[in-house]
Amino acid sequence: MQFIINGRAVEADVDIRTSLLDLCREHLGLTGSKKGCDHGQCGACTMLINGRRVNACLTLAVMHQEDEITTIEGIGDPDNLHPMQRAFVRHDAYQCGYCTPGQICSAVGMLEEIGRGWPSHVTIDLTRPHLDDGEISERMSGNLCRCAAYPNIVDAIREVGGGNADGRTADEKDIAMTEEVVA
Repeated sequence: MQFIINGRAVEADVDIRTSLLDLCREHLGLTGSKKGCDHGQCGACTMLINGRRVNACLTLAVMHQEDEITTIEGIGDPDNLHPMQRAFVRHDAYQCGYCTPGQICSAVGMLEEIGRGWPSHVTIDLTRPHLDDGEISERMSGNLCRCAAYPNIVDAIREVGGGNADGRTADEKDIAMTEEVVA
């Protein structure tokens, strides 16, 4: 089977029952995406397929030959972080980090959806979704974080999506945290 993963052509000889997640993790060594529940309920395995968010544990690899598949490894790397990755670091939008790759892939895909004008269940103006906390929370509801870093995840997404976090900017948060540490 032939795939395009993170911009590279890849060949793999796997059983046709192999999930996309298992193809990437077990056969290609792309272990950034995590196997959380293996039932599509946690979002830890989220990848982008042709720019759309997909739970990789629920889709067979054979279904995605020649599709553009992007894992967290294709979003950015330590020397060249994607703006969403930088925002997650800046806003401390992770704790244990297990869900973070799926959260970041989902957030990147979600902002693309909003950019295309696709409404969600909570979109008030169906012709023009607005990036607010409710919209972000609804769109990210398929990605769970057991450490409950949700407020920081929302702040990171708002920063990258062009809005400031409710209350204060990341710079203002940094200053406040520095003042708290010094005091």
